[in-house]
Amino acid sequence: MAQKWTPASWRSKPIEQQPEWPDLAALESVETKLRAYPPLVFAGEARRLKDDLAKVAAGKAFLLQGGDCAESFAEFHPDNIRDTFRVLLQMAIVLTYGAAVPVVKVGRLAGQFAKPRSAPTETRGGVTLPSYRGDMVNGMEFTPEARLPDPQRQMQVYFQSASTLNLLRAFAQGGYADLHRVHRWNLGFVEKSPAGQKYREFADRLDETLGFMEACGLTSETTPQIRETDFYTSHEALLLGYEQALTRVDSLTGDWYDCSAHMVWIGDRTRQPDNAQVEFLRGIKNPVGMKAGPTLDVDSFLRLANALNPANEAGRLTIIARMGADKVEEKLPLLLRAAKREGLNIVWSCDPMHANTVTASNGYKTRHVDRILSEVSGFFAAHQAEGTYAGGVHIEMTGQDVTECMGGAQAIGESSLGDRYHTHCDPRLNASQAIELAFTIAERLKVGRSAIQSARIAAVS
Repeated sequence: MAQKWTPASWRSKPIEQQPEWPDLAALESVETKLRAYPPLVFAGEARRLKDDLAKVAAGKAFLLQGGDCAESFAEFHPDNIRDTFRVLLQMAIVLTYGAAVPVVKVGRLAGQFAKPRSAPTETRGGVTLPSYRGDMVNGMEFTPEARLPDPQRQMQVYFQSASTLNLLRAFAQGGYADLHRVHRWNLGFVEKSPAGQKYREFADRLDETLGFMEACGLTSETTPQIRETDFYTSHEALLLGYEQALTRVDSLTGDWYDCSAHMVWIGDRTRQPDNAQVEFLRGIKNPVGMKAGPTLDVDSFLRLANALNPANEAGRLTIIARMGADKVEEKLPLLLRAAKREGLNIVWSCDPMHANTVTASNGYKTRHVDRILSEVSGFFAAHQAEGTYAGGVHIEMTGQDVTECMGGAQAIGESSLGDRYHTHCDPRLNASQAIELAFTIAERLKVGRSAIQSARIAAVS
């Protein structure tokens, strides 16, 4: 029998990927202040996301989750928020058309400031310092002062997240997300893309559809769904003191919600069944996610799935597979079969980024677009083979024209990585590469939809 859950019950569990705070009294003071601050999101919004994700679990919607690898204080600017939001909308319209189902849009925004690291320290030139764990913990500069974990940074995270959320809500509901506007942005991508002809045909079909809708009277003025959209936020639940401080009782239901984001997830390095992150997430009522790497065995997967979603609620749990291009078709089916056998309600999403990271000969950490596309294809192939639904994609991307991932239609080479390599942690897809990925996924979704329709016709015959 699991122990009784409270927002603080995680503190009795082992915990991974935590900084060594030099002043615990200062940490406690910050957490006390945060407990008195307003929530960043509302329980009703989190419930609405869960309802939307339940449609994904049923194969009636598709999840698009993306944003920065790690948000930073230095790059906090309304233009950067706008550009990332815009690219996610561009991707969503392509996916909506390809899948012929609604797309649930969730940003890695307004809280993604902490990062797990492969080692607790970093050594340069014989000097060893704590690893950079994201701006929520310490600074990126390689100095003893910058790398010292500082709990006051959590206060800046809170206020920056609040400002980001305010702007995102304005964009989503204030007309910036108008379907016609987003489509015109896509036409701009088509004109500039080296793979323009392939995408132009797709864009032309979109244009015809929008024209038909307008002729039928479905315009921005008559139909709010055309000019507005729902947009949710998410981040990895890594610093649980911050998460606990923003966890509140919903006045309508009496349930606990982590009001730092609509959705939070557990990383592949912190998914041990008995650890603190699992303990915390099992008790909050938000939709939650869990990264699943190639080392996750079936028994652990089932134990974790049952712990995180004990009532087997649709829309509650998203499994974010990050197997690697070489292993996805070998490892993922084992989990798919187990979930199908046990009747688990799960949203299956693909993270094609994290297991495909390499270091170029010039020292830059990068990812190859063809490997990213290959893992996505393997993810869809595995689901098709098992008769399950490939329900989403989870990517690290930015609206900026960076040169951090190699390849794609832009053909970014190793020698170009240093041109605009701005990430504070892992390499991100730029706007063009992200939209290119969306077109690829849309075509896979369209093929899958056609196969389902053909099977239904054959069954009737």
